[in-house]
Amino acid sequence: MAPQEPKSDCLDAELVRRIRRGDGEAFAQLVGRHGGRLYAVAASMLGNGPDAEDAVQETLTGAFRGLRGFQGRSSVKTWLTRILVRCVAKIRHGRYVRVAEPIDYVEGPPSADPATDIHLDVRDVLADLSEEHRAVIVLRAMQGLSYDEIAEVLDVPRGTVESRLFRARQILKELLKDYLP
Repeated sequence: MAPQEPKSDCLDAELVRRIRRGDGEAFAQLVGRHGGRLYAVAASMLGNGPDAEDAVQETLTGAFRGLRGFQGRSSVKTWLTRILVRCVAKIRHGRYVRVAEPIDYVEGPPSADPATDIHLDVRDVLADLSEEHRAVIVLRAMQGLSYDEIAEVLDVPRGTVESRLFRARQILKELLKDYLP
């Protein structure tokens, strides 16, 4: 995923200005622009839909309340992701995280597409990573954030992001060695 375009940042900045003036439709547009991505990040980090929905809801509620304090030093995308990561941590540490139970609706042979089976295994492996390693993998490999954006989201130095990402990739490689050529 390519870095967010300046035009996109300008649109987000305009939406923020409109929201601050009381335009509820502008907030709906901001949610429409970022809600799906936020959900994908939360689901990847938490491993289940209901907790991901809770995290996104808390993120958007917190963003709405804190919008007056948003100073624009980072992109809206980075700001929302930072709030989300905090909400995910709160959910993981504050209460029991629901475990997604696989449900087989159709009986039959395994998938004919090996890529589908590997995708499911990667999701399982992500769940086996530590919270720190899962966060950097999700934000970099799945969301395309730059090292600097990840450092800002996680509130850690860039070098910490680099070392966590290096270690996370090593762990993934070891966990997926049976699937790699």
